[in-house]
Amino acid sequence: MLDKATSFWTVPVCVKVPKVTLYFWIIKVLCTTVGETFADLLVTNGGLGLETTTGIMFGILGFFLIIQFALRFYLAPLYWLVVVIVSTAGTLVTDTMTDASNVPLWASSLGFTILLAFAFGLWYLSERTLAIHSIYTRQREAFYWLVILFTFGLGTAVGDWISEGAAFGYGNTILLFAAAILVVALLWYCSRYTKVNTIACFWAAYILTRPLGASIGDFLSQTPADYNGPDGPVPNHWVGGCALGTAVTSGVFLGLIGLLVLFLFVTKKDKFRGEQEIEVVEAQQVVVVSGNEGANTAPQ
Repeated sequence: MLDKATSFWTVPVCVKVPKVTLYFWIIKVLCTTVGETFADLLVTNGGLGLETTTGIMFGILGFFLIIQFALRFYLAPLYWLVVVIVSTAGTLVTDTMTDASNVPLWASSLGFTILLAFAFGLWYLSERTLAIHSIYTRQREAFYWLVILFTFGLGTAVGDWISEGAAFGYGNTILLFAAAILVVALLWYCSRYTKVNTIACFWAAYILTRPLGASIGDFLSQTPADYNGPDGPVPNHWVGGCALGTAVTSGVFLGLIGLLVLFLFVTKKDKFRGEQEIEVVEAQQVVVVSGNEGANTAPQ
């Protein structure tokens, strides 16, 4: 008989993440932008300080992750809410390291890169796959959220390092990472000819969307007078920001996220169907036969 604690994490349920479509990438960039601006808004207007705000945000993240893990199926509003919270928490961690602990951005970038590589390695050694459509056990989902947290922390550090530390400017940094994502997209599109690993392309694009979204958030919300480059404030909006403010930017992008998620929740366009659900059902049947217990019903 399977141990109950083990079966909770390993018995197949439904695919717990959305299907990768254009909607996925649009909402992902919107979430990364909100994570940057909303974190700044909380620290600036919350009055609790950077460390306290970070701790509270991780408490909120833990609460909603418990709900996310408890579900046996993908629920778009909850999933994307967790992504927004993870994005905000990842930004706050990097900001705490930079502003409160004086860790250089290059060092935090290197640290998150090592942590991310370690998380990917553990995930692959445990599950032998990093494919997003294979996330139909809670154990794989746990690896997934850990990786997501590290990608947000890394993206914030790298984005700030290039846009501010290297004085590249917010506008130029947006173009840089947009070009990098375009290259990855082209490699994915030509994968049948180039034999490039499509899973690697997905994760490369996923990681790159974080500094892209963070730079978009800074570009829209920050003011040139507050630009934190090595040469101080700049008179150029392209480099130093459009001065819309964190409240306006966060509100607009949260509204767009809400509308798109509502559309997906109603239309179910982001739910895995067909072959992926058959794979889950077959995996469930294997567990039932081998362990004489487990889910034996089709994914909802």
